[in-house]
Amino acid sequence: MSTNLPSSDTALNTRRLLMDRSVKGRTGVTLPQSDVPLQDLPHSKLLRSDLQLPEVTEGEVVRYFTNLSQLNFSVDTNFYPLGSCTMKYNPRINEAMASLPGFSDLHPAQIESQIQGSLELMHALQSALIEVTGMKAASLAPLAGAHGELCGILMIRACLKERGESHRSKILIPDTAHGTNPASAAMGGFDVVSIPSGADGNIDLDAIRREADSNLAGVMFTQPTTLGLFDVNAEEMCNIVHAAGGLVYADGANMNALLGRLQISRLGFDVVHFNLHKTFTTPHGGGGPGAGPVCVNETLAPFLPSPIVVKNGSEYSLEKPNKSIGQVGAWHGNFLVLVRAFTYISIMGSLGLKEVTDNAVLNANYLLSKLHSLFEIGHNRRVMHEVVFSAKKRKGAKALDVSKRLLDFGFHAPTMYFPLVVEEALMIEPTETESKETLDAFVDALFSIDVEASKDPEYLSNAPYSTPISRLDEARAARSPDLRWHSLNASD
Repeated sequence: MSTNLPSSDTALNTRRLLMDRSVKGRTGVTLPQSDVPLQDLPHSKLLRSDLQLPEVTEGEVVRYFTNLSQLNFSVDTNFYPLGSCTMKYNPRINEAMASLPGFSDLHPAQIESQIQGSLELMHALQSALIEVTGMKAASLAPLAGAHGELCGILMIRACLKERGESHRSKILIPDTAHGTNPASAAMGGFDVVSIPSGADGNIDLDAIRREADSNLAGVMFTQPTTLGLFDVNAEEMCNIVHAAGGLVYADGANMNALLGRLQISRLGFDVVHFNLHKTFTTPHGGGGPGAGPVCVNETLAPFLPSPIVVKNGSEYSLEKPNKSIGQVGAWHGNFLVLVRAFTYISIMGSLGLKEVTDNAVLNANYLLSKLHSLFEIGHNRRVMHEVVFSAKKRKGAKALDVSKRLLDFGFHAPTMYFPLVVEEALMIEPTETESKETLDAFVDALFSIDVEASKDPEYLSNAPYSTPISRLDEARAARSPDLRWHSLNASD
């Protein structure tokens, strides 16, 4: 018997694009005869003459995308320690609840009397987020984290305008902030002023004081910081800003280190947003759908984006706050994302959410204790939900090389080169859902990579070796992307 069997790659033909599998005349679906009169096509200038669609069977389509899906790296298959992203396990019960016909079959234009159950859920989720933050009111309308940030900024702007203080033009942002913070502030019409962190990783209060003048609109602040630290200067910072007439926004995208342990309002913040996917296990969604609810104190409550859900007796209704910044998205937000988040909160309860925080902090500090001899860390402090190392002295291996090599060990890379204040940064967030065994295997992989870096740094510089695509030229891929299909056959 012949032993010249094709390789799995050849057998599955995973490298060929769907367009390259096209055979003239082959179809995957037969459409019925049209029962409506034919209409003239749009003007020819609006039509593409070069649009080529693949001609393949339904089975070929299914097999093609199934094979592609098996190449994916996901939280369902591997450890995903991306710092600041919180790639935690998404419980399947969330999906089951979001798939209930009473939720999934609703139309957003249905009248309120027909969606009382859905409105009750939204009202309960608003109340839960208010309880978690200690704020006084909430809106579920923002459709993503950065969208929630922008809503916070727009509410601050609207409040200042209401006070007759539109001249306040400065938003202060720490140098450790997420990149969307200055973008949101600038989009809201403010001037961005960067504030340094001190040697201890906390915000520089003297720098805050120097900028706390009559032009100060507010501060955008992340707590815990993107260094993974609880900033002990946050409360004093809020006091300084409020004394100067400004307002303070809290980036609460990742609240995994505070759930049930600290209501962020107690530090003095005026507005905070959530990323529901980071804290409450909704899918990251590959760009959508998402949800970035905002919670506010009494000062900003009248300016919340609409709609909010209000309970009047036993009835629920959608209302617009009297000074609202307006509707910021279509309809009522991404409702099924909200269902998933509420499911998680309901299942966990207050004690369960505290346990989430405890385990997230425990796991991050466990990795700190295991890896501090391998990588530099700028602050000799206990971390919160994530830890930021520096790989700047790793025997010729850069953070990029370490990250790429980790893929060969079956682990996704950590977040690299962020925050920018840390040279050769490796930002690791284990989340609360990973076991000690998984974390130990991750640590062992990093120590193995360290040995490789000592023996053969060039070997690391060409990693990964086991992935479908090897090391790319990231600069060329970004600047000269190949986005259009071209036939492999010269005759085509």
